[in-house]
Amino acid sequence: MRLVLILAVIVLVRPSASFGADCTQPAAPGVDWQRCYMDGRDLTRHDLSGARLRETSFQRARLTETVLAKVDGYRGKFISAVMTGARLDDGVFSDADFTKADLAGASLARADLRRARFYHASLRGADLTGAKTLGADLLNADLSGARWTDGKTICAEGSLGQCN
Repeated sequence: MRLVLILAVIVLVRPSASFGADCTQPAAPGVDWQRCYMDGRDLTRHDLSGARLRETSFQRARLTETVLAKVDGYRGKFISAVMTGARLDDGVFSDADFTKADLAGASLARADLRRARFYHASLRGADLTGAKTLGADLLNADLSGARWTDGKTICAEGSLGQCN
């Protein structure tokens, strides 16, 4: 009886122990890679739409033209990742780190980017239409040619850290 009670408490307190992330699963829509290390991986042109990527590390990964639409990338680490032409539309990337990431031509439409870090990142020609950017740190981020959050303004060439 006592063992059954202990097991019941464990399941109730830690439901993810039974249904946790599987970092060995192949890249696919809806994959659960929470807290996984995908550093240096080549995920070019993969579809990860709807994936659970909370606190996952993609440092120096290749995510060129990868679909990351509607993913949960809260506190994800995309440091020095190549994400040219990637689609991050409608995703949650609050508190994520995109330091030195190359997001040239990427679509971040309606993405939650609150408190995300874009230190020295390239957002050249990116689409930020409807993105939530409150508290986002764009220190020296290149926004040249990017479509700003209002969906109308195109940032001038040489826009660093802010859309001019």
